Amino acid sequence: MTTIDPSLYLKSQQQTRSVEAGSNNVLGKDDFLKILMTQLQNQDPTSPMKDKEFISQMTSFSTLEQMTNMSTAIEKLTQAQNFAPVVKYSSMIGKQVSYETKNENGTVTGAETSEVMAVTKKQNTVELELRNGEKISTEQIMRVSDQMD
Repeated sequence: MTTIDPSLYLKSQQQTRSVEAGSNNVLGKDDFLKILMTQLQNQDPTSPMKDKEFISQMTSFSTLEQMTNMSTAIEKLTQAQNFAPVVKYSSMIGKQVSYETKNENGTVTGAETSEVMAVTKKQNTVELELRNGEKISTEQIMRVSDQMD
């Protein structure tokens, strides 16, 4: 009795395709230009591409390029905004801050004053590191001044 080669099974073929396509499964503008140039080179001289078809393809290329540029710009903007809070609060380094102190339950127990030594981004919040060793959230700040009163 003959057997079927396991590499011909559907599951095996799908895995092979996914590995091949995994690294480069998106057509870019260079790929689009190559396809367009190949199409122009191999067109039938007795029936050339119509102007409307050519203009449509060039418009598609232009749109693709604009979308690619916009995507790149949005990525850069997103990366820049990740550092925006740190930059915003960096002007507080060397300043005196009065801040609320809280107990373990989160209840405000009083206020203290210390100098800001560093600004750190922690997940979605900004944390100030103070000279007295405390680390506080910017939400705890009550007052900022140049000198200790």
